[in-house]
Amino acid sequence: MFASCAINVEPIEALGRRVWSVEATAAAAAGGGLYCLAAAATPLVAGLSVAAAAMGSRYMVQAWQAFRTRAAMPRVRQFYPGGFEREMTTREAALILGVRERAAMDKIKEAHKRVMVANHPDAGGSHYMASKINEAKELLMGKGKSGSMF
Repeated sequence: MFASCAINVEPIEALGRRVWSVEATAAAAAGGGLYCLAAAATPLVAGLSVAAAAMGSRYMVQAWQAFRTRAAMPRVRQFYPGGFEREMTTREAALILGVRERAAMDKIKEAHKRVMVANHPDAGGSHYMASKINEAKELLMGKGKSGSMF
């Protein structure tokens, strides 16, 4: 089905310059020469494909290494950096409990429980923090301003 072929490359003189002549000869009929040129181009295409794959792989490895060594973004929530105000406001109460100012009652209770467990005096927390957390809960739930004992 396929014809055997030979490719001859030889220099020739044309208009005072040396050029290269490429000649494909086939042992079969007229279509054999065209097959012979395609067979000669196949290694070139394969080589270019391998080079492109290698360069793409190198780029991906470099991108992955840059991704892994980038500075880690903090994934925790930022807390209010300042101290307490003299008179607690709804904004400060919401910041203490970590809820919105107009949060639902169940969200306020849930947040109060979570913060109080972390800062309870029996578990090593301070009495001052516990009183501020309780004051924040009362203020957000609308039970009036009892004021902190500190």
